[in-house]
Amino acid sequence: MRTIKRDYLEKLQAAMGSPDIKVITGVRRSGKSILLSDFEEYVAQAVTDANIIRIDFNDIQFEELQEYHRLHEYVEAKWLSGRKNFLLIDEVQMCAGFEKAINSLHSYMKYDIYLTGSNAFLLSSDLATLFGGRVLTIEVFPFSFKEFLAYYGESDDRYADFERYLMEGGFAGSYIYDDLPEKYRYIANIYDAMIMRDIQQKYSVQNAPVLRGVGDFLLDNVSRLVTGRNIANVLNANNQDTNNKTVGAYLSYLCNAYAFYKVKRYDVQGKKYLYSQDKYYLCDQAIKYAKLGTKNLNYGSMYENVVAIELLRRGYEIYVGVMREKEVDFVAIKRGEKQYIQVSYDIENERTFEREMASLLAIRDAYPKTLIARTRQPERVIEGVKVLDIADWLLG
Repeated sequence: MRTIKRDYLEKLQAAMGSPDIKVITGVRRSGKSILLSDFEEYVAQAVTDANIIRIDFNDIQFEELQEYHRLHEYVEAKWLSGRKNFLLIDEVQMCAGFEKAINSLHSYMKYDIYLTGSNAFLLSSDLATLFGGRVLTIEVFPFSFKEFLAYYGESDDRYADFERYLMEGGFAGSYIYDDLPEKYRYIANIYDAMIMRDIQQKYSVQNAPVLRGVGDFLLDNVSRLVTGRNIANVLNANNQDTNNKTVGAYLSYLCNAYAFYKVKRYDVQGKKYLYSQDKYYLCDQAIKYAKLGTKNLNYGSMYENVVAIELLRRGYEIYVGVMREKEVDFVAIKRGEKQYIQVSYDIENERTFEREMASLLAIRDAYPKTLIARTRQPERVIEGVKVLDIADWLLG
């Protein structure tokens, strides 16, 4: 399988020499290990006095290091005086008590440390506890549309390219298969055998069918407002005995594993967060097709999902904007700057266009407003609102 250089590599390069423990996180099969290998290659070429200590716990030759004392001893034996010592460990969670070894090695202030780990076992929420807050986290997502084109090459019709990306998604491991059903079998395995398995192991989940039921509900309701109580009611009606508390825990587990991202509602006029309902976006839209099929596909919700993940990929905080009876899909904030984004599948119908515009025009402040849809036309500005095709926005 061919690979591409991803923007995350620049983030690792920029972090070189910092005192933090650099941790690469993200959903399973999003490319964390390949990124670490690309960084190793860069260091080997760019740092003339580098001593790279690389451990890959997927490789059986490092099996004896799966205990923190042995890991510590091995690294110390590989350290070289007078050199810049880089410690790169892949799937670090496979070493029992790894945090003890890493904290000890970090305290010596003589290693530049980089780690990857299983999505459910090396969580952002756990890192401060594991490493005392001395962590720089780089979250890796499945391929963006831009990366998809870098892998396959752009055709003469980028809008058709986007339709292909929408169906195939960003798990690059699936690209080796020519047949779409085979791609979906690979992606379904990521979700079933890796994400769900990791969650069950990490949290000792006692009721796996209910966990799967919560996941299936979210897959079927991507970009819709939901509550834990609503999910519990649906599962109970389907003879899966559960309650709001259990569902709430399982929702957090699915988000901790980077399978879904919870987005809260934000009162644009009152400038406050609302907690009664949330939206959940899927880390990659192809998981839904792989698990639930493509029949009766709601393109509008999947366009919205693609935009949500792209905003997160670009480093934005995102919220659902609420204004009395109207809603704007995203209030996106980065470094104090704000923008409003509405997403629609097709705005050729005048009533649909006016409805989507009305939500943006109801916002009276001066922050940028954008309507993203399948226009297949160059960017326009209407009443101060940018209107552009989703493929162009993703590449912009």
